[in-house]
Amino acid sequence: MVLLRIALRSALAHKGRMACSLMAVVLSVAFVVGSLVFSRTAAGAFEGLFAATTSDLSVRRAGNGILPVATAGRIAALPGVRTAVGDVKVDDAALVDPARNRPVGPHEGAPVTVGAWTADAARRLALTSGRPPAGGHEILLDADSAAASRIRTGDRLRVIARAGSHDFTVSGTARFTTVSPGAALALIEPATAQRILLGAAGFTSVEISGDGTRDAGRLEADIARDLGPGYRVLTAAEQRRQDITELHSLLGFLTYALMGFAGISLLISGFLIVNTFSMLVSQRTREYGLLRAIGAGHAQLSRALLLEAAALGVLGSVLGQPAGLGLAVLLTRLMTTVGMDLTDASLVLPAGVPAVSITVGVVVTVVAAWAPAHRVAKVSPLAAMRHHAVPPDRGAGRVLTGTALLLTAVGAVCLVQADAPADTTTGGLVLALGVLLTLTGSVAGGPVLATAAIRLLGAPAALFGVAGRLARRNAVRSPRRTGATAAALLIGMSLVTFAAVVTTSLTRSVDSQIDRSIGADYAVLTPHGALPQPAVAAVQAVPGLRHVTVEKEVEAVVLTPDGQRTPTPMVRACSPSVLHDLRLPVTAGTREGAFAGGISVDADFAAEHHLVPGSRLTVVYAGGRRQALPVALITTVGSGLFDGAFYTGLPTYTSAVPEAEQPGARRLFAQAASGADERRVMADLKRAVRPYPRLTVQDRAGYKKGVREQIGTVLYLVYALLALAITIALLGVVNTLALSVVERTREIGLLRAIGLSRRQLRRMIRVESVVISLFGAVLGCGLGLAWGVCTCRLLAPRGLDRIAVPLDAIASVVAASLLIGLVAALGPACRTGRMHVLSAVGTD
Repeated sequence: MVLLRIALRSALAHKGRMACSLMAVVLSVAFVVGSLVFSRTAAGAFEGLFAATTSDLSVRRAGNGILPVATAGRIAALPGVRTAVGDVKVDDAALVDPARNRPVGPHEGAPVTVGAWTADAARRLALTSGRPPAGGHEILLDADSAAASRIRTGDRLRVIARAGSHDFTVSGTARFTTVSPGAALALIEPATAQRILLGAAGFTSVEISGDGTRDAGRLEADIARDLGPGYRVLTAAEQRRQDITELHSLLGFLTYALMGFAGISLLISGFLIVNTFSMLVSQRTREYGLLRAIGAGHAQLSRALLLEAAALGVLGSVLGQPAGLGLAVLLTRLMTTVGMDLTDASLVLPAGVPAVSITVGVVVTVVAAWAPAHRVAKVSPLAAMRHHAVPPDRGAGRVLTGTALLLTAVGAVCLVQADAPADTTTGGLVLALGVLLTLTGSVAGGPVLATAAIRLLGAPAALFGVAGRLARRNAVRSPRRTGATAAALLIGMSLVTFAAVVTTSLTRSVDSQIDRSIGADYAVLTPHGALPQPAVAAVQAVPGLRHVTVEKEVEAVVLTPDGQRTPTPMVRACSPSVLHDLRLPVTAGTREGAFAGGISVDADFAAEHHLVPGSRLTVVYAGGRRQALPVALITTVGSGLFDGAFYTGLPTYTSAVPEAEQPGARRLFAQAASGADERRVMADLKRAVRPYPRLTVQDRAGYKKGVREQIGTVLYLVYALLALAITIALLGVVNTLALSVVERTREIGLLRAIGLSRRQLRRMIRVESVVISLFGAVLGCGLGLAWGVCTCRLLAPRGLDRIAVPLDAIASVVAASLLIGLVAALGPACRTGRMHVLSAVGTD
């Protein structure tokens, strides 16, 4: 109890000096709590949506084909079935506001779904205005899309389906009774939906409710036996499992990214806490000497400091939990920008989160305080009562220096040799080990590097006169403190530089791949679904085109000679003119053969299944239609444009699947005719697709720009998340400088007594902060640059074949570090300038 009282009293006596460390723990714990609460809240909201919108059983045609109308009646006649309702729902239609010629619904991410108004839809939706659609001229729109597009009841809404365009009057709006999935939803009368969406009588699924006399498993078996092959019967549990798997693949990435940055923040917080307690130990030298003199043992003093750290961890963790809940609320609001409306979802706090967050906060602070606590035990009572500083452990310093050099050397070898293994996965593990070792070695060796680096980087400080020279000496004379302060900034800056190098190299590599692989002058694209057939015809009619290539993406399963059944991402069926538009990289075989009765596979797939040109694959299309095709081309792996793709000719695909059963075109490629004005052709293409506002026409420059924007979006997200880590690093610099000012109070008073002005003192603190920040930034940029270059070398066989060093980004990072150092010094510098000379000189 005595130790606990001493620890709490010490913490309360120095609460101002612990404020930055406390804030760092709060921010780190808030990130952990916010990540866990957000992911569970989003998952719970969507699980509730899936539970509310899932029927007992759902019957669909294999390959998402059309179900005959008679299927619903046939299922309804089976024992145990209460209702069997045919449903129509497609994701390849588009919604357009004809008054403004603007698309309605999300531009990317979530799909646009158009379907039939049925009894199930009435159960899942709540009307917010108007009434359900009646007759063949009315449509119901989801409330979120209506509000975003400023469409009201009575307005016109155009549905662009595969076969053509159809105008409707909005009869009302509705929203989901649970949570909005982010998709645009429009519903029309069932017979009209079949006619304009499917082009024939039929359903996309039959939704079944049981009467309770048979369990779902038996009813599923009865339906599957009655319908025979070519159908899929999914129970409610299977439907929910499929939906939840897709949801977790989306939210899982975001959750893991947030948790990763939370870990980075905790690591940086650890360095801040190490610095704080090291300086507090130095400042309490006499206090520890007195405690030793009255009988306190080495272990007791160490435990008291660790208890103080634990108290800091508990308080920071407790305060971090409401901050984490606030972060979770912010994240749910941000999800509305991608169409997922979670504003009405109740926050879900998993039972273990409070305990986990407190444990994390306490463990981080106690581990960080262990080294300073170990140093407390070395305080000699007599030396301490004379107010000598805690003696440095020179033996431990030599061991630390040797360990840092060894870790850095081994890590550098791992980075250089990461691209040696033939397997990219193994190389990635070697690279990760190299990153970890070089980071650890740089942090551990920071105090050793600080002396020489500060003398070099701090040379320009002499331009600020006496204040600048004193600032550089202050940074050099305590290398351990300087190294620990710079370490927090080093981690953030190294990650920023690494992200900048990889994304810049990726952009350059994609640009190079586009130049090498795409020969088309123009591409017509759609964010979702397929291009309407009238739009395809309009493009084909544009004058000045040499040809128009149609590309269709076809769902299929591939049966390989080794007996394996492999679902493919997509089989791309293209017009023969694609040979002029796409230059597929050849490992074996010929491009011409792939589009003249054969099929292409990539080198990885060929190696996995022991395929060579001439090997035969059986391709099973939607509806169970089969086609045996020879492997005519094996494409080289390393291009993100073609990796994993299966290519075949459109005439080959049509010989197995009638055109009426084929999906619409996914993309169009075109080349300008010889002598044609390319700008005029581009203008004519844009004019041809103007009635279809969701379609875009791009030339090669536009395609590159779109890729750069996608990569840039990811990079900005990374920068935003790293901003938290850099904020904590900023707190570390502030805390170190503030404690340093307290530690040097008497020294500052003497400087004032011999004539140094307040302005010079403030300048000294600012220059010292900038020099330390510059040291951390330069070391961080060097590490990040090495990581980025080695990562690009590792991924070169996968298409990242251009290494680009963004000098402007690195310069910006260094400039940002100088600004961080300047901002961090404002508070401590002002405090220094306000010190009274006599009081400072008389400080004990």
